[in-house]
Amino acid sequence: MLTDFLQNMPSLLASCFIISFFAGVVKGVVGFAMPMILLSGLSTLMPPEQALAALILPTLVTNFKQAFTPGPPRVIEILFRYRLFLITCGIFLMVSSQLTPYLPSKFFLGTLGVLICFFSLLQILKFKLSFREKNLKITIGLAMVTGFIGGMSGVWGPLTVTYLTALNLGKEEHVKVQGTVYSLGAILLLFGHIKSGIFTWYTASFSASLIIPSTLGLLFGTIVRSKLDEAKFRKMILVVLLISGSNLVRKAWFL
Repeated sequence: MLTDFLQNMPSLLASCFIISFFAGVVKGVVGFAMPMILLSGLSTLMPPEQALAALILPTLVTNFKQAFTPGPPRVIEILFRYRLFLITCGIFLMVSSQLTPYLPSKFFLGTLGVLICFFSLLQILKFKLSFREKNLKITIGLAMVTGFIGGMSGVWGPLTVTYLTALNLGKEEHVKVQGTVYSLGAILLLFGHIKSGIFTWYTASFSASLIIPSTLGLLFGTIVRSKLDEAKFRKMILVVLLISGSNLVRKAWFL
C-alpha cells in the first residue's frame, strides 16, 4: 500500500515513475548510476531517507538481471575472483547502514552530491587510474570507502566503476561484474536498512511500485547501448550525473 501522500498526488507518483524509468535507461546503457539518479531525483520530491528506501527493490531486481545475462564470465567466477573486494565492501556497508538514521539530511545529501560530481568530472576529463588486480592495499581501501558510502547512501557505483575501470576490463565483463557486485550490495543494503528501520512495510510498497518502470527502462537502455556509440552516449550520461550531483549539493548547502 502506497503512502497516503503519494495516493493523494498522482502527478507526484507519475514523476517518480519517470525518474525510475530514466534511471533504468541509464543503467541499461552504461551498467551503473541507477541508485544515484533515483536518489538524486526522488530526494527532490521526498525526504532522503524515504528516497533511499525507495531505490532498494528496483535496484536489487535490475542488478540481478544485469548479473545473470548470458555469456562469460559466470557469476560464480566473479564471486571468486573479486572476493576480497566484495567481502570488505560488504562488511563496511552493513556497518555504515546503521548510521543512516543518525546522520543529518544536509550531510547525507551533500556528501553524496560531492561524490557524484567528483566522479563525473574525473570521467569527463578522461582521468584514468590503472593498477593490478592483486594490489591488496588499493583493493581493500577502495572497498572500505565504497561500502561505507554505499551503506549510508545506497550508492556504491562510482567507486566500484573506478575500481573496475582501473583494471582495464572489457566492456561486457565490466558490466556483468558491476551487476554481480551491485546485487550483493543491494541484498546487504536491504537487510541493513530493515534493521536500521528505514526499510519497512510502509516504504517497501512504494519501492516495489518502482520495479516495473525501472525494469522497462533497463530493457530500453540495453537496446540503446547496442545501437548507439557508447563512448559519446556515456559522456552525455556523465554530464547528467554531474547536474544531478550539483543539485544535491545545492539542496544540502544552499537551501
